[in-house]
Amino acid sequence: MTDKVRVLVVDDSAFARKAISKIIDSDSDLQVVGTARDGQDAFEQVKSLKPDVVTLDVTMPNVDGLQALDLIMGEVPTPVVMLSAMTGENTGATIEALEKGAVDFFLKPSAMNPAGRTQESSELLTKVKMASKISPSRLKALGKVKIARMNRATAKNRKGSSARKKILVIGSSTGGPKALAELMPALPQDLPAVILIVQHMPPGFTKSLADRLNAACPYSVKEAEQGDQLEYGKALLAPGGYHMRVNRNGEVVLDQGPTVCGVRPAVNLTMESVAEIYGKASLGVVLTGMGSDGTDGAARIKKAGGRIAAEHESSCAVYGMPRSVVEAGHADTVAPLKNMAVEIVKMCSE
Repeated sequence: MTDKVRVLVVDDSAFARKAISKIIDSDSDLQVVGTARDGQDAFEQVKSLKPDVVTLDVTMPNVDGLQALDLIMGEVPTPVVMLSAMTGENTGATIEALEKGAVDFFLKPSAMNPAGRTQESSELLTKVKMASKISPSRLKALGKVKIARMNRATAKNRKGSSARKKILVIGSSTGGPKALAELMPALPQDLPAVILIVQHMPPGFTKSLADRLNAACPYSVKEAEQGDQLEYGKALLAPGGYHMRVNRNGEVVLDQGPTVCGVRPAVNLTMESVAEIYGKASLGVVLTGMGSDGTDGAARIKKAGGRIAAEHESSCAVYGMPRSVVEAGHADTVAPLKNMAVEIVKMCSE
């Protein structure tokens, strides 16, 4: 008999604590071992109960979710799934929590329904189970990563030898916001490439992610809009709920077609469209994430003569998407996150 995944539920609302606990306890593989009403209470219970996973509300009085996350990750690293309401303040705080080490987040429905298995409750259960597979030692190892940067003179020489500017697609899922927050600021302002980012995320959150990356990076980062021009020295992030493609006029094309690999936006579709139009100038980077999105797109880029880099298992929160690319034989380079900026500069200069 397999041991149940032990979960601590943290929310300042008694109703929410009860509803979330009922949803979690409805799954035979999960067990709520405690509840907490604020961040300080949560921190104390994590230390005493040592749960496998914590569900943590973003907005709480006294010690809020972000402060509690800092305490937990600093002293007793534990997989955390943030619970967030769809408000402007909460979306920004949720993205910050993911950058600080939360594994994932769950968007609270406007009305919590503890009775019956809804699509939302199934999503929460899936995320809690996925989080439970990440060991505390892995979380600790994934603490702040020092990204290597290429020597300026070397980078300049490489840039000068580049025959053609590139189109770079970066795809990520679970663990992606943290990886992007560390990788993207390390890329040089004069990188000879257009950057397209596809992060699996629901509508309403990608704008906050783009804004935070824009504030941290030496180049412009924005959430993509229909008809945006592809420009060197600018990064465009696919908006949540929309697939992002490019056309022959060098413009972004967004649509809400069927999900691919169960997600929208899908890394595959962006990579496939870039490969079709830009051929051997196409580059792909597949970072941490669950599932196999990016594998078919990587195959198309390779077939078009482009190059692919995949994140090494040692630095992934979840080694799913990169593993799929590597096992399919599509990765030209496999590198830990700390070395990925250097590898990207190399690829852009070949």
